[in-house]
Amino acid sequence: MRQIFLDTETTGLDWRSGADRVVEIGCVEMEDRRLTGRTYHVYLNPERDVGDSERIHGLSDAFLADKPLYAAVAAEFEAFVAGAELIIHNASFDIGFLNMEQERLQRTKVSVLCPQVIDTVKVAKEMFPGKKASLDALCDRYAINNAHRTLHGALLDAELLAEVYLAMTRGQESLTIGLDDAPTTTASSLVLDGERRPLRVLRASDFEVAEHEKVLADIGKKGPCLWLPPQEAVPSA
Repeated sequence: MRQIFLDTETTGLDWRSGADRVVEIGCVEMEDRRLTGRTYHVYLNPERDVGDSERIHGLSDAFLADKPLYAAVAAEFEAFVAGAELIIHNASFDIGFLNMEQERLQRTKVSVLCPQVIDTVKVAKEMFPGKKASLDALCDRYAINNAHRTLHGALLDAELLAEVYLAMTRGQESLTIGLDDAPTTTASSLVLDGERRPLRVLRASDFEVAEHEKVLADIGKKGPCLWLPPQEAVPSA
């Protein structure tokens, strides 16, 4: 499965009216739970002042002045993400902004290009009810080093989210563990619309069944064993 960790930085919170714009997009690609090394990263001229948002992401008007407009990168961004499952921290925010940018150009919404979205905020809240679900809090919980995250950055946050997601979904704190090492039931079965994928069932081998029966037999020699059928009473002579 092709999945993409995605994050954006913006000039503010108002994507519904189009008053705020995207200033940075960062994407990290993963295939079958292995990072491919492919990324997509771009800074954008928002065609307006960044205002107080500079305090969050550190991107100034002067820095963004010569960066491309969203219209100039829309096609290459679409090509990178189309058909992939997106993994986003607080997905409604990023999807809302990207849909807005696409609609301004009368292009296909990202939510149509990528209908499958995992919101890691929702996954975290399900796994840790009542606990903080911010990216920093999850990095602390899984001992992921985020000391270099003094400001928000789309590509940096997407890379951190990749580590957090793998740790959340199989207790993994390294990106080098293979798919076969992972438990088959994980939070990655959650999708944004609440549907769950069918679970993969692993049957015990003949050898494993035989070994299991030996253990139960040994227990039964020492006394009643709940996992063995009751023995018929032997009539006394």
